Amino acid sequence: MSEYLLEMTEICKSFAGVPALEHVNFKVRSGKVMCLAGENGCGKSTLVKIISGVYSKDEGEVVFEGKPIAKITPAEATKLGIQVIYQDLSIFPNLTVMENLAINSEITAGKKLVNRRQWEATAKEALSKIGYHIDLHAKMGELSVADKQLVAICRALLFDAKLIIMDEPTTALTKKEVDALFKTVCQLRDSGIAIMFISHKTEEIFEISDDVCIMRNGKNVYAGPTSELTPKDFTYYMTGRELTDDHFVAKNISKEPVLKVEHLSLKNKFEDVSFELRKGEILGITGLLGSGRTELALSLFGLERPKKGTITLNGKQVKITSPIMAQKLKIGYVPEDRLTEGLCLQQSIADNITLSSLKRLSNSFGLLKHQDIIDDASIWKEKFSIATNDVNKFASTLSGGNQQKIVLSKWLSNDLDVLILNGPTVGVDVGAKQDIHALVHQLANDGLAVIIISDDLSEVVINCSRVVVMKEGKIVGEMTGDKISEDNILEIIR
Repeated sequence: MSEYLLEMTEICKSFAGVPALEHVNFKVRSGKVMCLAGENGCGKSTLVKIISGVYSKDEGEVVFEGKPIAKITPAEATKLGIQVIYQDLSIFPNLTVMENLAINSEITAGKKLVNRRQWEATAKEALSKIGYHIDLHAKMGELSVADKQLVAICRALLFDAKLIIMDEPTTALTKKEVDALFKTVCQLRDSGIAIMFISHKTEEIFEISDDVCIMRNGKNVYAGPTSELTPKDFTYYMTGRELTDDHFVAKNISKEPVLKVEHLSLKNKFEDVSFELRKGEILGITGLLGSGRTELALSLFGLERPKKGTITLNGKQVKITSPIMAQKLKIGYVPEDRLTEGLCLQQSIADNITLSSLKRLSNSFGLLKHQDIIDDASIWKEKFSIATNDVNKFASTLSGGNQQKIVLSKWLSNDLDVLILNGPTVGVDVGAKQDIHALVHQLANDGLAVIIISDDLSEVVINCSRVVVMKEGKIVGEMTGDKISEDNILEIIR
């Protein structure tokens, strides 16, 4: 009997004549964690949808538990023991934990009447499989992302899962939550379940996976044990280019601060926060989830109203009461969740890029000048190498990295003094991440004052000339130059 639970050989898939997968070979072993990696648009999602029966392959062979599968539907995939936990987790936010855990089993069994005792028993059975404890009557929509992930895993185990596919499961998790998730993944692996872990985060892949398959442009360019790869090799296979983590070195810091925050406080969020920011500087603000770092950013952009303290811009004390006021004061803000807060996904790339510049792109009667919008967006498309041949396409058609470049373009098309970046590379692949970092370095060296808010410590260390550490709503440390390191930050946070 083969050591592989799943074997995919020479898989091809095209859409409207455009190849999405070209002769892909892929294998997953029982009781092992296989990481499927690759930049956005490389074909990972298409491959997963073929495994789970959403798409049919055009060519190639799929073998599961030693048996060839000619064609598979999602229902048949579930019966075989294949479960996919997508990024959106496919939950019902208005239903309880118990209802979310039991409803699929009840529907699959064809039951028409609700038996609350049976539902509770089903839910308890699911949670017991990984020793997870949570209030069964809590609404799913009120849970943390980490708890939602664990509920989704428990639900998958109800169907006697043999292969669990996790699609970018750590995107919205803190380091502590990632550690808890990995503990569960190892527990599942040790019980004999195969885990297919989709990610582009180098450090996570080397921590959790036994095997790795790396895809690029619809082809797999590496498949084998993770232990035989170095981080440098991994990055090269992912991107097809040599990448270097160049630390930012400030070249042109102004003598006077452009932004001065003194004793700023927001009830139950942060207290007595003071710092200065100069042009040409990248200031990092980091801390654990709940440290107050995001609320501080929102206060600087007018989305929260501090109860105490002062904000001074270019030597003049100001009150920032709204995002419109912040924009007038030449402050831009890139939110952590670009999909719900930073983009209009069903609007064009051009409309998104020019969203904060509509007044400039209108005539004296207040009517938008369409050609000017297209021309302006095209300039930023070229400047930031946004991967599209048509700025009239919807923003939703682009990868995460390109979407983030759109959000950056939206603000930089204005004349800014301060740019606040909250989680600037969350959910983007390694190549786009470095492109965005290089762009931010250039902006700072051109005289922009930048704040990066992030719990990705490597991102903070590489990009910031000065770092402020927050804990429980207060600034508990500050470091510059050679003192900026992950170990020094962690020592303060802990």
